[in-house]
Amino acid sequence: MQFKSHMQAALAEAEAAARRGEVPVGAVIVAPDGRVIARAGNRTRELNDPTAHAEILAIRAACAALGSERLAGHDLYVTLEPCPMCAAALANARIARLYYGAGDPKSGGVAQGPRIFAHPQCHHVPEVYDGIAAEPAEKLLKEFFAARR
Repeated sequence: MQFKSHMQAALAEAEAAARRGEVPVGAVIVAPDGRVIARAGNRTRELNDPTAHAEILAIRAACAALGSERLAGHDLYVTLEPCPMCAAALANARIARLYYGAGDPKSGGVAQGPRIFAHPQCHHVPEVYDGIAAEPAEKLLKEFFAARR
């Protein structure tokens, strides 16, 4: 099967989140057959829920659609390196591959900070691919925060 990036769909979710006044992070989950089965953008402010990160919302939607707590064989595309909470959720959901855009030196949990997937307590480690459409993801975040200063 030929690789097809779904980062543009994740970027569209991030842009929608920015328009709602949320930190512009978007995520999509792709089934083994290549279909996008869930998509989400951050909604922490809208839902008054600190766990309503794009990745968490996409995982919840995908699990509900499949009727399963596991997403074995599924890929997650997200515009920003997952935080520690989201990285742990990805491991618990058994996501097969993680593709992310911008690195997050302040709050990341994959390549930065606590590096969740490197812990012995982490029972599942997805394949990780970083830097996918990093420039537009970084630009969106920088513009969002610059407008608030």
